[in-house]
Amino acid sequence: MTMADGQGLREPRRSGLLLWLVLGAVWLGTAPWRPLLDPDEGRYAEIPREMLAQGDWVTPRLNGLKYFEKPPLQYWATAATYSLFGIREWTARLWSVGLGFLCLPLVFGWTARLQGREAGAAAVLALGVSPYFEIIGHLNLLDAGFAFWMAGTVYAFTLAQSAVPGSEAERRWMLIAWVGAAFAVLTKGIVVGVLAGGSLVAYSVLERDARPWRRLHAPWGLPLFLLVSAPWFLLVSARNPSFAQFFFVHEHFARFLTTVHQRTEPWWYFLVILLVGALPWLPMLPPAVRNGWLDSGLSSGFKPLKFLLIFASITLVFFSLSGSKLAPYILPMMPALASLVGICAARRAHFVRHAAALAGVLMLVLSVAFIVYATRRHGTLPPAVLPWILAGAAAGVAGAIAAWRYAPGGSLRPVWIAVACSALAWQGALCAFAELPGRSARQLLLPIQSLIHPETQLFTIGQYRETLSPYLKRTLTPVDFRGELEFGLREEPQKGLTGEQFLARWNTAADAVAFLDPRALPAWRERGLTGRIIGTDGNTVAVSRP
Repeated sequence: MTMADGQGLREPRRSGLLLWLVLGAVWLGTAPWRPLLDPDEGRYAEIPREMLAQGDWVTPRLNGLKYFEKPPLQYWATAATYSLFGIREWTARLWSVGLGFLCLPLVFGWTARLQGREAGAAAVLALGVSPYFEIIGHLNLLDAGFAFWMAGTVYAFTLAQSAVPGSEAERRWMLIAWVGAAFAVLTKGIVVGVLAGGSLVAYSVLERDARPWRRLHAPWGLPLFLLVSAPWFLLVSARNPSFAQFFFVHEHFARFLTTVHQRTEPWWYFLVILLVGALPWLPMLPPAVRNGWLDSGLSSGFKPLKFLLIFASITLVFFSLSGSKLAPYILPMMPALASLVGICAARRAHFVRHAAALAGVLMLVLSVAFIVYATRRHGTLPPAVLPWILAGAAAGVAGAIAAWRYAPGGSLRPVWIAVACSALAWQGALCAFAELPGRSARQLLLPIQSLIHPETQLFTIGQYRETLSPYLKRTLTPVDFRGELEFGLREEPQKGLTGEQFLARWNTAADAVAFLDPRALPAWRERGLTGRIIGTDGNTVAVSRP
């Protein structure tokens, strides 16, 4: 295998840039309209809001309490976006959803550089019609950003190892890889070392090749990595002596080795996630894996496809062995798999047609299943749900028709159209999901927000609805609740109340609102909770005093 010479399908430079700009606009299309979803989107919108409000960019806080589960890069970026454009749904999502989109040109650039533009386009299609990548990539989570930085790290590493040994290109790409790894650490922590370092170890053992270790440019790369990643860890540890034990032991080793986080799933859980994510191009996955394993290598002796396959496998195996499993964890393997599939599929004339058609069929099936589920779960279909789910299904079908009609035809446009339609389709599904009762506190707060004033005391009883704070732009006093706030309340117990302490404050308050589970309301009434109900959405009821 040799580096591609750039021959193949071509678009004029201006036309190609326009396609990417249009696709980016489509990708971000519903970010301003979808309400923040509980719990994660609310959490990752609120922590940067508090960071900006308090002016403390070192110690992350959630609901006014120390929150050390994740590093601060996304918090910093979102807080900076808030400072420029205000606190809104789209500014809360811009960093995560934007980096999710940037995975597409990243995959295209690396794959096209290696095997030509046909392979790059097929790789973009594979990633862009994956329902798993589409859904996670459109949510305000840490995982899309982490996938971007990990893909950048792995791609830069493979380009460095594929360059002429000792060349300036080798040095440049390796330094980029070190910086990418540092940003990945600042996004999700030291798991980067396991995924990237484990892949390098496995590759060296399987290939019996120690040369990549001698080409890491560690004397320059390691200090650069530490210069980017270490200062925050040192500063937050100096200000918060309890940080190191909680972050490194509890959030990394205990998360992997134990079930302390209560996110247990069977060992095959991520295999199912991968199956769903690869459905539109599942028939192409086995030959792509085989092609990667049999990679003959470049003139430098390095085998980039095999390294990508090893990285994807290490990611899958590592998280499958973990005692804590959440669906987004294996997202970093998807760009690598997309490149492998794209390189293999570039030789299959009808891949674009078939993958886009399967994606459209999948969207239709999901739309029907979603309507049935929502109707049975809620007794009736909420009025705002149907337009979104129908629009999503229509977009999915339109993408399939466009790809079938115009590909192959000597142009990259059908691929971009199919990916854009897929992005619209899954955004439609997300918008429909967000309109279901209880998925976001926005539905609860819209009718009652005028009743909550800056001086209103706010309490949350027995629960912490994480989208309340970003919409209220206020923190709440927790009552008889630990949960996600456990560590922060241990550090600052005075910021929480027992039931008796709350009732004493409530009964003397002139203006207060309490949020609690409707099922708990009768018991609290018996304990002396007075006031009128001003709103409810099924998951939370708001009680006002007076």
